[in-house]
Amino acid sequence: MLENEKIRLRALEPEDIEILYRWENDTSLWQNGNTLAPWSRFSLRKYIEESFLSIYEIKQVRLIIVLQETNEAVGAVDLFNFDPYHQRAETGILIDKNFRKRGLGEQTLHLIREYAFDFLKIKQLYAHIPENNEISLRLFQRCGYKISGKLQAWLKSGPAFENVYILQLIE
Repeated sequence: MLENEKIRLRALEPEDIEILYRWENDTSLWQNGNTLAPWSRFSLRKYIEESFLSIYEIKQVRLIIVLQETNEAVGAVDLFNFDPYHQRAETGILIDKNFRKRGLGEQTLHLIREYAFDFLKIKQLYAHIPENNEISLRLFQRCGYKISGKLQAWLKSGPAFENVYILQLIE
């Protein structure tokens, strides 16, 4: 269910610590999320150790995107802010810069959609995407997400503030 001919989504493993360390500490990616400080290997180890907990317990799940052909980790996809009562979850995706422009993001969003709608039985997925992140905006829209709002001056970006779009995918 969490795979196709090109990629597989799998749970976090202890050996993922180095790639997570690289991704989480890449300051060029911080502007698209809520990261304000570097992650230590210790913190990431604890995060991985607790990743066995259910999405119903910790309200999130992170899956590693793996190429079927080489078994290489090429990114991660998250469901977070999971709300089983309102049947929704926020989603985020990261594709390693060495593997972009290969259609992996689109395939990943389709697989996580199937997992969320068919297995978790939620009603909607949503994402917050900075206005200047045109690549992510196009990706999510290609996957059926619709812009449903704009948060003005939502993210601080240096001395300025940036608008953020809210995108929704309703089953």
